[in-house]
Amino acid sequence: MAAMKKTGDKRICALIAAAGKGSRMNMDINKQYIEVGGKPILARTIEIFEDCGQVGEIILVVNSNDIVYCKQNIVDVFGFRKVTAIVAGGDTRQASVYNGLLQLDGNCGIVLIHDGARPFVSEESVAESIAIAREFGAACVAVPVKDTIKSADDNDIVQETLERSRLWSIQTPQTFRYGLILDAHKKALEAGFSGTDDAVLVERLGHPLRLVYGSYYNIKITTEEDLILAEAIAEKEM
Repeated sequence: MAAMKKTGDKRICALIAAAGKGSRMNMDINKQYIEVGGKPILARTIEIFEDCGQVGEIILVVNSNDIVYCKQNIVDVFGFRKVTAIVAGGDTRQASVYNGLLQLDGNCGIVLIHDGARPFVSEESVAESIAIAREFGAACVAVPVKDTIKSADDNDIVQETLERSRLWSIQTPQTFRYGLILDAHKKALEAGFSGTDDAVLVERLGHPLRLVYGSYYNIKITTEEDLILAEAIAEKEM
């Protein structure tokens, strides 16, 4: 008899943002549905949270044209039982995440917001993100930058070499108390503010954000070159 999957804690929810079209891939199919190691990228990503004993609910935010395809070819085919809703995304990632947040109810205490195109986040990073968000309200998976970073002006003239030891490359999941991130999105919408990630919306409220040490394997698959690295990571994990 197959082992029954853990149902998780309904107060801990994962919101997976997968509404992008992946235009930089130069392919006819949205990048989330490209296979890596014989499995669609989005299925690999969902699987991480499906198998996490702490997560009790998964919300998928996808392109409105992909809702039926995602249900039939990802959720049903792979038997993901924690997925409770597939929500249409908005015009921007920020709008898409907000649509997903509105789908959750007041029972959600902690929400992990994760990129659908990051299929290699570790269970350890997910667990630590939840623990940190419970204690501090906001957590963000990140890794120290490896390269020297310089800032430049509008004419591409270097202005400053930044102190590398204080610089981090931000990943996902970004994990928050549900009320905090919902309020941050509402305030941003009211102000017409557009951020590059969810964490910056919380920063605008003056709330501290604690970093969680991630992994360089936790790549976001964006270009065709990323697929080469993703195949290598998938093969290593087999």
